[in-house]
Amino acid sequence: MNGPVVVGVDGSPSSLDAVAAAAHEARLRGVGLRVVHAFLWPVLHVPLGPSPMGPPEGGLRNMADRLVAQAVEHARDAEAGVEVEGEVVVGEALTVLEARSETASLVVVGSRGLGGFTGLLLGSTAVHLSAHSRCPVLVVRGRPDPTGHVLLGVDGSASGEAAIGFAFAEASARGAALVALHTWNNWTGPVSGGPAEPLPLVYDVEMLRDEEERVMAEALSGWQAKYPDVTVHRQLVQGGARQALIEASGSAQLLVVGARGRGGFSGLLLGSVSQAALHHAHCPVAVVRASGTDRKG
Repeated sequence: MNGPVVVGVDGSPSSLDAVAAAAHEARLRGVGLRVVHAFLWPVLHVPLGPSPMGPPEGGLRNMADRLVAQAVEHARDAEAGVEVEGEVVVGEALTVLEARSETASLVVVGSRGLGGFTGLLLGSTAVHLSAHSRCPVLVVRGRPDPTGHVLLGVDGSASGEAAIGFAFAEASARGAALVALHTWNNWTGPVSGGPAEPLPLVYDVEMLRDEEERVMAEALSGWQAKYPDVTVHRQLVQGGARQALIEASGSAQLLVVGARGRGGFSGLLLGSVSQAALHHAHCPVAVVRASGTDRKG
């Protein structure tokens, strides 16, 4: 998709970080940047203009216009040459951003916020946006290593294909290596064949590991051919996905995960793995739904 990058702003320091990151993403994609502020006050039927006793530049509407103008200027300072537009949209933040995602190539938000983005990542807000956005969502958080790699969570599912494509495109555009991480677990113990007949079930650990390596290789093979300029490092980790992703994100400039998964990333965005990545990753997190498209689509 060649739509613009959309960034939500509310005047907080976190949203300004998101603006700079969004401007960078727009430059990488060769598309414009749209700075959006969700203006909730008209819905609440409160006065929007300046107070009769105050300065003419006062009032909620003027404040919203200034907020967007400052964010637009911040974007232009961050990435010269990127075409930047700003708009104040009446509505609640999630509703506004979800609507804008239908024509966007990427939606970017900060990890903390004020006003329309209060509580972002403290509750269900980021999870909701990541689960329902029509395009990939980038949540700007942590202290990314600008010289680091792009980190990709791989589970081998069909629904994770979009995340793999997005991660390869990001790594190519950034001139960064790609670290593909896949987690697996082995389990030994009884499985009951009946009320009184526990049957032993023992996995061949080496055989299981070989199978997981095959799953990861197959998931990456076509994309490696499409992006021969990207150096790929595969990491097969025995253990939980949550801890592995968080630890590996410490040396990354971006973490990419799919919005649904199986195996090592089962329940992503429905359970603890997604919550952990969005809350605790040491770098920005991109969540890519199966219905989304990467930058080359």
